Amino acid sequence: MDKTAIPENLEAIISDVDGVLVDSMSFHAQAWKTSFKEAGIDIDKKEIYILEGSNHIGIIEKIFEKQGLVPTKEDIEQIHERKKELFFKNQKAYAFDGMDKTFKSLQIKFKLAVVSGSDRTIVESLMGKFYPKIFNTIIAGTDVEKGKPDPEPYLTAVERLAVQKDKCIVLENAPLGVEAAKNAGLFCIAVPTYVSADILNKADIVVRDHRELVEYLCSLLD
Repeated sequence: MDKTAIPENLEAIISDVDGVLVDSMSFHAQAWKTSFKEAGIDIDKKEIYILEGSNHIGIIEKIFEKQGLVPTKEDIEQIHERKKELFFKNQKAYAFDGMDKTFKSLQIKFKLAVVSGSDRTIVESLMGKFYPKIFNTIIAGTDVEKGKPDPEPYLTAVERLAVQKDKCIVLENAPLGVEAAKNAGLFCIAVPTYVSADILNKADIVVRDHRELVEYLCSLLD
């Protein structure tokens, strides 16, 4: 990992949630698969991993598009509400080893934000359980008009943190998330949690795993 590429005078760290802070995507994927099936559409859970980071509207529109369909507002609302219900009912997510402790240390030195494509109720539930009172602001998928890969979610985080873009780094694990960070003009570190490292190659740095990510983050405290 090339430490020389780290932005100087770093002030803020902006992180995705699912797959970076919390191991939760398998529960999201299953909830989406079931909710789509109930709506008459069969999908492979791999489709959700590729679309990870997009908000619920983006995911539903893309899945419908692959079927040659266009969802109505009622379709979007019903599938989204059912997906949330299934996620809360069945998820057994947990924080990745060392990440909660690391961010407790990082909050002393840096401004921190999370940017997720998930619904706010889900994000707040996960953060409240695993990272309480650590992050300065939360941007959920329902807080923006355009989800990842659009830069809006990350630009919103930068604005809320009141920092310059060249003083931030983004932590991501999904192709659309990496694309969103780079579209926003931000330095991005990616971890291949659920997808192969090669499809994250738009990131400035791709670490091997969460152990290396923790090492990288701890080095910022030196």
